[in-house]
Amino acid sequence: MRILTIALAVAALLTGAARADTIRVGVTAGPHAEILDVVKKVAAGRGLDIKVVEFTDYVVPNQALALGDLEANSFQHEPYLKNQLSKTGWKIVKVANTIASPQGVYSLKYRKLADLPDGARVAIANDPSNGARGLMILALHGVIKLKDPNNVASTIADITDNPKRLRFVELDAAQLPRALQDVDLVSINNNYAVQAGLNPATDAIAREAADGPWVNILAVREEDKDKPWVKQLTDAYHSDEVRAFLEKRFNGTYIATW
Repeated sequence: MRILTIALAVAALLTGAARADTIRVGVTAGPHAEILDVVKKVAAGRGLDIKVVEFTDYVVPNQALALGDLEANSFQHEPYLKNQLSKTGWKIVKVANTIASPQGVYSLKYRKLADLPDGARVAIANDPSNGARGLMILALHGVIKLKDPNNVASTIADITDNPKRLRFVELDAAQLPRALQDVDLVSINNNYAVQAGLNPATDAIAREAADGPWVNILAVREEDKDKPWVKQLTDAYHSDEVRAFLEKRFNGTYIATW
Protein backbone atom coordinates (compact mmCIF):
# COMPACT_ATOMS: atom_id res chain seq x y z
CA MET A 1 0.00 0.00 0.00
CA ARG A 2 2.84 2.41 0.91
CA ILE A 3 4.56 1.71 -2.43
CA LEU A 4 1.28 2.42 -4.25
CA THR A 5 0.84 5.69 -2.36
CA ILE A 6 4.37 6.80 -3.28
CA ALA A 7 3.81 5.83 -6.90
CA LEU A 8 0.59 7.85 -7.04
CA ALA A 9 2.33 10.86 -5.47
CA VAL A 10 5.17 10.70 -8.01
CA ALA A 11 2.66 10.41 -10.85
CA ALA A 12 0.82 13.46 -9.56
CA LEU A 13 4.05 15.44 -9.41
CA LEU A 14 4.98 14.42 -12.93
CA THR A 15 1.53 15.38 -14.20
CA GLY A 16 1.84 18.79 -12.55
CA ALA A 17 5.31 19.35 -14.03
CA ALA A 18 4.04 18.52 -17.51
CA ARG A 19 1.05 20.85 -17.26
CA ALA A 20 1.51 23.80 -19.62
CA ASP A 21 1.69 27.34 -18.32
CA THR A 22 -0.99 29.64 -19.70
CA ILE A 23 -0.32 33.18 -20.87
CA ARG A 24 -2.74 35.69 -22.34
CA VAL A 25 -1.46 37.49 -25.44
CA GLY A 26 -3.32 40.51 -26.77
CA VAL A 27 -3.57 41.11 -30.52
CA THR A 28 -5.60 43.25 -32.86
CA ALA A 29 -8.17 41.38 -34.93
CA GLY A 30 -7.00 40.36 -38.39
CA PRO A 31 -3.46 39.37 -39.40
CA HIS A 32 -1.94 39.64 -35.92
CA ALA A 33 -4.65 37.34 -34.58
CA GLU A 34 -4.15 34.88 -37.45
CA ILE A 35 -0.41 34.77 -36.84
CA LEU A 36 -0.83 34.27 -33.09
CA ASP A 37 -3.14 31.33 -33.74
CA VAL A 38 -0.21 29.64 -35.49
CA VAL A 39 2.18 30.69 -32.70
CA LYS A 40 -0.29 29.19 -30.22
CA LYS A 41 -0.17 25.81 -31.95
CA VAL A 42 3.62 25.82 -32.08
CA ALA A 43 3.88 26.86 -28.42
CA ALA A 44 1.40 24.19 -27.29
CA GLY A 45 3.72 21.51 -28.63
CA ARG A 46 6.50 23.00 -26.51
CA GLY A 47 4.59 23.15 -23.22
CA LEU A 48 3.29 26.73 -23.32
CA ASP A 49 -0.44 27.35 -23.49
CA ILE A 50 -1.47 30.66 -25.08
CA LYS A 51 -4.86 32.32 -24.86
CA VAL A 52 -5.24 34.78 -27.72
CA VAL A 53 -7.20 37.89 -26.72
CA GLU A 54 -8.43 40.06 -29.60
CA PHE A 55 -8.92 43.84 -29.52
CA THR A 56 -10.41 46.22 -32.05
CA ASP A 57 -8.21 49.25 -31.34
CA TYR A 58 -4.60 50.16 -30.55
CA VAL A 59 -5.07 51.74 -27.13
CA VAL A 60 -6.51 48.97 -24.97
CA PRO A 61 -3.90 46.19 -25.56
CA ASN A 62 -1.14 48.15 -23.79
CA GLN A 63 -3.47 49.27 -21.04
CA ALA A 64 -4.60 45.69 -20.49
CA LEU A 65 -0.98 44.54 -20.36
CA ALA A 66 0.01 47.24 -17.89
CA LEU A 67 -2.94 46.40 -15.62
CA GLY A 68 -2.13 42.69 -15.59
CA ASP A 69 -5.03 41.52 -17.74
CA LEU A 70 -2.52 40.18 -20.30
CA GLU A 71 0.95 38.69 -20.04
CA ALA A 72 2.09 39.93 -23.47
CA ASN A 73 0.84 41.63 -26.59
CA SER A 74 1.69 41.49 -30.28
CA PHE A 75 0.14 44.25 -32.38
CA GLN A 76 2.35 47.33 -32.47
CA HIS A 77 5.62 48.78 -33.68
CA GLU A 78 8.18 50.24 -31.29
CA PRO A 79 7.53 53.94 -32.04
CA TYR A 80 3.89 53.46 -31.05
CA LEU A 81 4.84 51.75 -27.79
CA LYS A 82 7.36 54.47 -26.94
CA ASN A 83 4.75 57.15 -27.57
CA GLN A 84 2.25 55.50 -25.25
CA LEU A 85 4.85 54.96 -22.53
CA SER A 86 5.84 58.62 -22.67
CA LYS A 87 2.28 59.54 -21.75
CA THR A 88 1.45 56.83 -19.25
CA GLY A 89 4.61 55.66 -17.51
CA TRP A 90 3.55 52.04 -17.97
CA LYS A 91 6.37 49.57 -17.32
CA ILE A 92 6.20 47.72 -20.66
CA VAL A 93 9.22 46.60 -22.69
CA LYS A 94 9.94 45.14 -26.08
CA VAL A 95 11.31 41.58 -25.92
CA ALA A 96 11.49 40.62 -29.61
CA ASN A 97 10.87 41.76 -33.16
CA THR A 98 8.11 39.94 -35.02
CA ILE A 99 7.13 41.06 -38.52
CA ALA A 100 7.71 43.94 -40.90
CA SER A 101 4.85 45.18 -43.00
CA PRO A 102 5.39 48.14 -45.36
CA GLN A 103 2.28 50.30 -45.04
CA GLY A 104 0.50 51.87 -47.97
CA VAL A 105 -1.85 54.67 -48.99
CA TYR A 106 -5.02 53.91 -50.93
CA SER A 107 -7.47 55.67 -53.19
CA LEU A 108 -10.67 54.66 -54.96
CA LYS A 109 -10.38 57.67 -57.27
CA TYR A 110 -6.73 57.90 -58.34
CA ARG A 111 -4.16 55.40 -59.55
CA LYS A 112 -1.04 57.30 -58.49
CA LEU A 113 -0.09 60.09 -56.12
CA ALA A 114 0.71 62.45 -58.98
CA ASP A 115 -2.99 62.38 -59.94
CA LEU A 116 -4.15 63.90 -56.65
CA PRO A 117 -5.82 67.25 -57.33
CA ASP A 118 -5.17 70.49 -55.46
CA GLY A 119 -7.03 70.49 -52.17
CA ALA A 120 -7.43 66.70 -52.05
CA ARG A 121 -8.61 65.31 -48.71
CA VAL A 122 -6.22 62.85 -47.09
CA ALA A 123 -7.16 60.69 -44.07
CA ILE A 124 -4.44 59.61 -41.62
CA ALA A 125 -4.52 57.99 -38.18
CA ASN A 126 -5.21 60.26 -35.21
CA ASP A 127 -2.66 58.57 -32.93
CA PRO A 128 0.77 60.23 -33.08
CA SER A 129 2.99 57.42 -34.35
CA ASN A 130 0.61 56.07 -36.99
CA GLY A 131 -0.32 59.58 -38.08
CA ALA A 132 3.39 60.27 -38.55
CA ARG A 133 3.67 57.08 -40.55
CA GLY A 134 1.10 58.29 -43.06
CA LEU A 135 2.83 61.65 -43.40
CA MET A 136 6.21 59.97 -43.87
CA ILE A 137 4.88 57.91 -46.79
CA LEU A 138 3.77 61.10 -48.53
CA ALA A 139 7.11 62.76 -47.81
CA LEU A 140 9.01 59.70 -49.09
CA HIS A 141 7.19 60.02 -52.42
CA GLY A 142 7.61 63.78 -52.67
CA VAL A 143 3.99 64.81 -52.17
CA ILE A 144 4.81 66.90 -49.08
CA LYS A 145 7.95 67.89 -47.22
CA LEU A 146 8.48 67.43 -43.49
CA LYS A 147 10.78 69.32 -41.16
CA ASP A 148 12.54 65.99 -40.50
CA PRO A 149 11.45 63.19 -42.87
CA ASN A 150 12.86 60.58 -40.46
CA ASN A 151 11.05 61.84 -37.36
CA VAL A 152 8.61 59.11 -36.27
CA ALA A 153 6.71 61.68 -34.22
CA SER A 154 6.00 64.06 -37.12
CA THR A 155 2.62 65.80 -37.13
CA ILE A 156 0.71 67.94 -39.58
CA ALA A 157 2.39 70.95 -37.95
CA ASP A 158 5.74 69.61 -39.18
CA ILE A 159 4.77 69.89 -42.86
CA THR A 160 7.05 72.51 -44.42
CA ASP A 161 5.83 72.25 -48.00
CA ASN A 162 2.39 71.17 -49.25
CA PRO A 163 2.28 72.17 -52.94
CA LYS A 164 -1.06 70.45 -53.59
CA ARG A 165 -2.60 72.10 -50.51
CA LEU A 166 -3.73 68.70 -49.23
CA ARG A 167 -6.35 68.83 -46.49
CA PHE A 168 -5.75 66.29 -43.73
CA VAL A 169 -8.43 64.45 -41.79
CA GLU A 170 -7.37 62.58 -38.65
CA LEU A 171 -9.41 59.48 -37.73
CA ASP A 172 -9.16 56.50 -35.43
CA ALA A 173 -6.98 53.92 -37.18
CA ALA A 174 -9.73 51.29 -37.18
CA GLN A 175 -12.07 53.65 -39.04
CA LEU A 176 -9.68 54.51 -41.87
CA PRO A 177 -10.84 51.81 -44.36
CA ARG A 178 -14.38 53.25 -44.22
CA ALA A 179 -13.02 56.68 -45.12
CA LEU A 180 -12.05 55.42 -48.59
CA GLN A 181 -15.56 56.27 -49.79
CA ASP A 182 -15.40 59.84 -48.51
CA VAL A 183 -11.89 61.19 -49.12
CA ASP A 184 -9.32 61.15 -51.91
CA LEU A 185 -6.50 59.25 -50.19
CA VAL A 186 -6.22 57.17 -47.01
CA SER A 187 -3.20 55.88 -45.12
CA ILE A 188 -4.29 52.54 -43.61
CA ASN A 189 -2.39 50.31 -41.22
CA ASN A 190 -1.94 46.92 -42.83
CA ASN A 191 -3.89 44.87 -40.32
CA TYR A 192 -6.97 47.02 -40.91
CA ALA A 193 -6.33 47.09 -44.66
CA VAL A 194 -6.22 43.30 -44.83
CA GLN A 195 -9.38 43.05 -42.70
CA ALA A 196 -11.11 45.34 -45.19
CA GLY A 197 -10.13 43.08 -48.11
CA LEU A 198 -7.24 45.19 -49.37
CA ASN A 199 -3.86 43.79 -50.35
CA PRO A 200 -1.15 46.29 -49.39
CA ALA A 201 1.27 44.77 -51.88
CA THR A 202 -1.04 45.29 -54.87
CA ASP A 203 -3.82 47.73 -53.92
CA ALA A 204 -1.79 50.54 -52.36
CA ILE A 205 -0.85 53.31 -54.77
CA ALA A 206 2.32 54.01 -52.76
CA ARG A 207 4.12 52.24 -49.89
CA GLU A 208 6.85 52.93 -47.37
CA ALA A 209 10.28 51.30 -47.48
CA ALA A 210 10.52 47.84 -45.90
CA ASP A 211 13.56 48.76 -43.80
CA GLY A 212 11.95 51.64 -41.91
CA PRO A 213 11.49 51.94 -38.13
CA TRP A 214 8.09 50.27 -38.08
CA VAL A 215 9.00 46.65 -37.31
CA ASN A 216 6.38 45.03 -35.09
CA ILE A 217 7.26 43.69 -31.66
CA LEU A 218 6.34 41.41 -28.78
CA ALA A 219 5.91 43.35 -25.53
CA VAL A 220 5.62 42.29 -21.89
CA ARG A 221 5.64 43.96 -18.50
CA GLU A 222 9.16 44.91 -17.45
CA GLU A 223 8.96 42.66 -14.38
CA ASP A 224 8.31 39.62 -16.60
CA LYS A 225 10.94 40.12 -19.31
CA ASP A 226 13.33 37.46 -17.97
CA LYS A 227 10.74 34.81 -17.18
CA PRO A 228 11.11 31.46 -18.99
CA TRP A 229 7.76 31.76 -20.79
CA VAL A 230 8.96 34.91 -22.57
CA LYS A 231 11.69 32.93 -24.32
CA GLN A 232 9.20 30.14 -25.08
CA LEU A 233 6.81 32.65 -26.63
CA THR A 234 9.57 34.30 -28.65
CA ASP A 235 10.94 30.97 -29.87
CA ALA A 236 7.46 29.82 -30.90
CA TYR A 237 6.94 33.05 -32.85
CA HIS A 238 10.40 32.79 -34.45
CA SER A 239 9.69 29.28 -35.70
CA ASP A 240 9.85 27.79 -39.16
CA GLU A 241 6.12 27.06 -38.95
CA VAL A 242 5.25 30.72 -38.47
CA ARG A 243 7.65 31.83 -41.22
CA ALA A 244 6.05 29.34 -43.64
CA PHE A 245 2.57 30.58 -42.68
CA LEU A 246 3.56 34.20 -43.35
CA GLU A 247 4.93 33.36 -46.77
CA LYS A 248 1.92 31.29 -47.80
CA ARG A 249 -0.87 33.38 -46.26
CA PHE A 250 0.33 36.95 -46.83
CA ASN A 251 2.64 36.71 -49.85
CA GLY A 252 4.94 39.60 -48.98
CA THR A 253 2.50 41.80 -47.06
CA TYR A 254 3.87 40.59 -43.72
CA ILE A 255 7.54 39.63 -43.63
CA ALA A 256 9.45 37.67 -40.98
CA THR A 257 12.20 39.74 -39.35
CA TRP A 258 14.10 36.90 -37.69
